[in-house]
Amino acid sequence: MMTADLHYLTISELAPMIERGEISPVEVTRHMLDRIEKIDGELRAYARVMSDSAIDQAKQAESEIAAGNYRGPLHGVPIAVKDLCNTQGVTTRGGSAVFMDNVPDHDSTVVARLNAAGAVMLGKLNMTEGAMGGYNPALQYPENPWREGHFPGASSSGSGTATSAGLAFGTLGSDTGGSIRGPAAVCGTVGLKPTWGRVSRYGVMDLAASLDHVGPLTRSSIDAGYVLQAIAGHDGNDPTSRSEAVPDMTGDLNADLTGQRVGWDERYASEDIEPKYAAAVAAGVKVLEGMGATVVEVTVTERLREYVSAWAVLCSSEAYNAHQATYPSRADEYGPWFRQWLENGRNHTAAEYAAALELRNACNGELRKTMDGIDILAFPGFPKIAHAVTPESMWGPIPDDRDPWSSRFTAPYDYSGFPTLNTPCGLSDGLPMSIQFAAHPLQEPLLVRVGNAYEQTTDWNKAHPPAWE
Repeated sequence: MMTADLHYLTISELAPMIERGEISPVEVTRHMLDRIEKIDGELRAYARVMSDSAIDQAKQAESEIAAGNYRGPLHGVPIAVKDLCNTQGVTTRGGSAVFMDNVPDHDSTVVARLNAAGAVMLGKLNMTEGAMGGYNPALQYPENPWREGHFPGASSSGSGTATSAGLAFGTLGSDTGGSIRGPAAVCGTVGLKPTWGRVSRYGVMDLAASLDHVGPLTRSSIDAGYVLQAIAGHDGNDPTSRSEAVPDMTGDLNADLTGQRVGWDERYASEDIEPKYAAAVAAGVKVLEGMGATVVEVTVTERLREYVSAWAVLCSSEAYNAHQATYPSRADEYGPWFRQWLENGRNHTAAEYAAALELRNACNGELRKTMDGIDILAFPGFPKIAHAVTPESMWGPIPDDRDPWSSRFTAPYDYSGFPTLNTPCGLSDGLPMSIQFAAHPLQEPLLVRVGNAYEQTTDWNKAHPPAWE
């Protein structure tokens, strides 16, 4: 069996077909590899395509499933990971020429767990250098599949592009200040940032260890739950990973949201954002209310602008710490954006870091107060639709007008480690908009349920970039 739009199926649609033998993992994998070869030369989502090993994994999955050894919804499903997740014997560059020849001798825990779930690894995905804001000029940057020459998000840009354009059924990204949710928002996919510590970071290159999260980008909330189910859980190799048992992420998909309390701060959700975008998010909250949820007016701290300004000090300082083995000794091999970021971190004093940490802690306290008495908080997934970019802006230094305020919908939840999920909520000028939900720690199953309920009513997550149908 083969269909023209096979590559746009969700995992929840594809997995039962594979389990029933209606389509084989080998057929699906060959279809995806052909599609990558056909269109990724223009989109540049992939840093490396692992064709031979992907076919081998697909053959193994096909044999296992035929023998009655079905492992679950990722078995035989082609996926891809951001190129900061170690893959044994396969180059892992983290978007940097400094690591051009870095070939790990082990898999990251998330890759090992995807392999254990029977997923087929298509390859490694392009990203900004070091998982920050700019690209290394020696490497490629992805296109936004919705419009040529537009921002694909940072830093999991290849993950957003690949998922959106039907070049993988799901991908992994990382999120330190918004790098799962930003690419998901501007590329029109679902992005799930788990609770900090829910997913092991062992074998994943650090940007800022106290802020880094690893999580999925998919085409539905159910799919995000499937991927998170596979990669979550305590890992003895990562002492920061949480020890709580992993629940069934998709066990309760009841679309009736009666009893769920949705927090809403109209000022937070509409300030300094395009009116059409704000209206789409507000309409999304109305959808949840129509499904039985109770909307509760809450207040997000008015000190947020001050709080998010501390993120750069924390992130750059921790990034410098992570890169001390190669910076400044190999500074010339870094691109101008990330080199400047590391230098900023090198120059911050302990007192500056401590002051920034105090602001982070205060922000976390304010956010806990906002979340008191509600189950989820709803707000935009990103402050604007994808904007036009140029090669100079993508490969160049940190722009003078970089505004910390643009991270107000993402960084606070990296600070706190609270889980969030965003899903498409409309189009503006033909480009995706996104609604985001934050929940209390370890409440990812609730996020999957709410996201799925919203998607069942709206179908925005089923819109695809028209040029790549």
